Amino acid sequence: MSQQGPLLVVSNAGRPSFASALGEAQLFPLIEVGFADAARAVAQVQPSAVLADMRGADAVQFADLAEQIAPRQPYLPLIAVGPKHALPDNAIPFSPPLPSRKFDRLLPRLRAALRVRALHLAVLRRLGEQPATRLPDSDPVQDATVLLIGRGGTYPALSVALGQRLGVVGAFSIEAAGKHLNSRDIDGIVLGEGFTARVVDAFLTVLSEDSRFRHLPVVLTSDQVVPTHELSNLETILGEPAEVACNALPLIRQHAFEARLARTLQAIDAEGRLDPQTGLLAKAAFDRDFADAVRQTLSDGGGLSVARFTFDAAHPRAQYDGARIISRLMRKMDFGAALNDGSVIVVFADTDLRNAHGIARRLSAVMRHTENGRRGARSEPAVTVATLLPQDTPKSLLARLYDNTQRAAS
Repeated sequence: MSQQGPLLVVSNAGRPSFASALGEAQLFPLIEVGFADAARAVAQVQPSAVLADMRGADAVQFADLAEQIAPRQPYLPLIAVGPKHALPDNAIPFSPPLPSRKFDRLLPRLRAALRVRALHLAVLRRLGEQPATRLPDSDPVQDATVLLIGRGGTYPALSVALGQRLGVVGAFSIEAAGKHLNSRDIDGIVLGEGFTARVVDAFLTVLSEDSRFRHLPVVLTSDQVVPTHELSNLETILGEPAEVACNALPLIRQHAFEARLARTLQAIDAEGRLDPQTGLLAKAAFDRDFADAVRQTLSDGGGLSVARFTFDAAHPRAQYDGARIISRLMRKMDFGAALNDGSVIVVFADTDLRNAHGIARRLSAVMRHTENGRRGARSEPAVTVATLLPQDTPKSLLARLYDNTQRAAS
């Protein structure tokens, strides 16, 4: 992958070993500075990535550097090599594993980050051509979902520490984790206690052999397995649950940002018909398609049903989690939209009421396992379903759907 600028290496302890590894990989040019000069260097040389040697690094200086880098456009990766303490939210950790292969994994980590930067550049360029579509400016962590796997004593504490910042899907077994990975969008995996080294190694091997997961952040919370698998964002983070969550967050944020960029590109390609946050239709496009679907069904015959998924208004990100699950799992012939009232409406084409209830229950069951923002606040929605009657209009069908919701609430 071509670089958009030089690599900036920051160190207070002389030339770090990883700078030599980058040079041997012919990643040029490399610019090396101390922490005192790092802020000025970022502004002057416009690097494509910053790699900081954390040996002898001053925590305050590093935090100031991270704060300067965080708002830059396009995305500027900051990789902390050998972190010894909790990192800022945008500092990606890299802990060298075996001394004999100390920096083998740094190059894939860097290339994965540069790929996100290149994607961001492409989106910014395309947005200039399609001003009707916007890139959400909220923190990508607000959209992120992490898969927490474990059954040991640290599992509850990890669940709380992660759940305070993002959505958490829990799995007590590797088999359950596999089902979640195949049915929903996951932005990172945290592997807790309760599994043998052999089971962990087998799980990592399966992930590394599947192209969908090779860049997925995977965090190990113990050192029982040496990370030699071909996973660019595989990291071992030891310590208390709060520290694990803190240092895992930048990797998860980067993946969530990459997913957001991909959805935005899809929205641009669809000329604004898609919502970049959810992957479902934008409201105006939904209204047009819904009216056409009702008119065509009444004219040609067949069935048409609609479902409304209503989420907890106190936790607005539950709606977006649910909407993305629906976008991923719904049938190709169906369509939906996230509405401003906190609900998601899905139209099931060629579907009677009984089958629509079955589809809605299956979608709702997948959402049931996500915690949002705090422990116990889950994504499982209230669901109401209505089917098209011969005398219906688009407005009357939706009105009956909302009327059913009110009766169910009472």
